Amino acid sequence: MGCSSCSTGKDGQPRGCKNNGTCGTDGCNKLTVFDWLSNMSLPNGQKPFDCVEVRFKNSRKEFFRNADNLPLAIGDVVATQAKSGHDVGIVTLTGELVKVQMKRKKVAVDDETLPKIYRKASQRDIDIWQKCRNKEAEIQKRSREIAISLKLEMKLSDVEFQGDGSKATFYYTAEERVDFRQLIKDMARAFGIRIEMRQIGYRQEAQRLGGIGSCGRELCCSTWLTDFRSVSTASARYQQLALNPQKLAGQCGKLKCCLNYELDMYLEALKDFPSQDSKLMTEKGIAFCQKADIFKETLWFSYKDDPASWHALDKEQVLEILELNKKKKKIASLEEYAQDNISDEKMAFENVVGQDSLTRFDRPKKKRNKNKKRRKNRPKTSSNAQ
Repeated sequence: MGCSSCSTGKDGQPRGCKNNGTCGTDGCNKLTVFDWLSNMSLPNGQKPFDCVEVRFKNSRKEFFRNADNLPLAIGDVVATQAKSGHDVGIVTLTGELVKVQMKRKKVAVDDETLPKIYRKASQRDIDIWQKCRNKEAEIQKRSREIAISLKLEMKLSDVEFQGDGSKATFYYTAEERVDFRQLIKDMARAFGIRIEMRQIGYRQEAQRLGGIGSCGRELCCSTWLTDFRSVSTASARYQQLALNPQKLAGQCGKLKCCLNYELDMYLEALKDFPSQDSKLMTEKGIAFCQKADIFKETLWFSYKDDPASWHALDKEQVLEILELNKKKKKIASLEEYAQDNISDEKMAFENVVGQDSLTRFDRPKKKRNKNKKRRKNRPKTSSNAQ
């Protein structure tokens, strides 16, 4: 989905809204929920749900009660209730889907303390809001200089102004506890606004800033992922991945969230799979597992005295040998079991035109000598014929 300002320009090039995912119509925002109930009318006598979802900078969304029954639609700029003053945001969802989202995020539907929507934002509200948004980059740079001068071990990653410009929230990351009391005093004196410091994790920082992952796509946390589950190195071990921090770490410096996507499938396949630490007792010696393919259900074993020679065994064969070893029985050798697994591989398709060859166009074509064929087929005539 794209907003109207993301259309094509006069020269045929994409124009783009250049708002980093915060365009006015909420068509190209991060974490946008598609309103698939928008073209359906409510049953007779049922009142529309009086809560709406409002989106602020980046991925911050909150729910507000439309107590005055204002006619709101997705993309409307509204002035909302804040702890002091008012904030300005964009309506991202209305109707019954808001109730579904509130239950999903464990927000009580009948909560009386839910903040309210004051009004649709006037032009003056929007002008103040845009003016504050334009100052965020400069204030972020200045606040980092103040933090460096105070020798604080923290990173100020983002600044978010309140809609009326009376308060700014500074998001920071830090390894340890930081005493930023002097920092707040210096920033309040320099900027003339109320300061709120909010510590976030490294995954939340990547979610707010966004970026491109090693897969070539936008980060999951900044597009669709809303809950951050803990990722451990055991997830990589179960999937037989090399424990290389450079490949397993994401933009945030932590383990990639996508390591958990296929973990359940691997755990299901490993339920009745023999351990890779298994040892097989044979008359030729002890055999150790060198490699395992979970989905092909194949394990490769080699003798202790001959680690270079691997023998492929099925999962069922390994379990059978382990049962015999528990009864203190040894098998003759691994070769007897591995010999049964040798089979001729059949091609899944027949190569008719050589479509599987990458160098088929590099081969020089053989020129056919048509003149020789014509000479052979031409009838012979005697030299004395007149």
